[in-house]
This record gives sequence, structure tokens and C-alpha cells, in this order.
Amino acid sequence: MRANIGDRVVIESAQVGQPPRDGEVLEVRGPDGAPPWVVRWSGEDAGNLYFPGPDTRVSPPGKD
Repeated sequence: MRANIGDRVVIESAQVGQPPRDGEVLEVRGPDGAPPWVVRWSGEDAGNLYFPGPDTRVSPPGKD
């Protein structure tokens, strides 16, 4: 899985009825867009280091 700065990250919830979590990639620390990434999640002020799992989806800004 690859990402670029500005991409949108969405994590689908494993629990029924729970909304997905989404955020913006602020920094890519792996080579050629590979994880880990620093992601600022919606509703949060700071970025957090994130290693994506199989429930993660990445899309360019403005695309879903």
C-alpha cells in the first residue's frame, strides 16, 4: 500500500454501526510512499504515526 502527502486515509470499522475513521497523510516515512505514515485524523490537532492494516483505504484528495 502506498500513499502521498495529502492523500485521504479511511479505516473501515470492524464493528457494525460504527463510522469509519478518516484522516490526511501529513508525512510519508517509508520509501516510495510505503508506510509508516504520519496521519492527522479528523477531529484531532496532531498527527500520529500509522501503519495501515487490511481495513485501510487510501485515496487522493477529493476522490472517494
